[in-house]
Amino acid sequence: MNRRIVYTVFVLLVVFAFAKAYPAQCAMCRAVLESEADSSTAKGINNGIKYLMVIPYILVAGVFYFVWKSRKKEKATDR
Repeated sequence: MNRRIVYTVFVLLVVFAFAKAYPAQCAMCRAVLESEADSSTAKGINNGIKYLMVIPYILVAGVFYFVWKSRKKEKATDR
């Protein structure tokens, strides 16, 4: 169990590290936001895009985990 937790935390850290290294803006958004003098709007837009991108993966992973857990419990009771 502890190995799975460590692996999951490691994967999440890697995902967030790459999300910081590679901005997630489309070309049109980047052109408009780079023309502004203040870059705080660009950072906010970029963080919002990353948030919208990561949440579905976390939800799907959670669903698969609970399905896997219930199937494992089901197999244990069949024996």
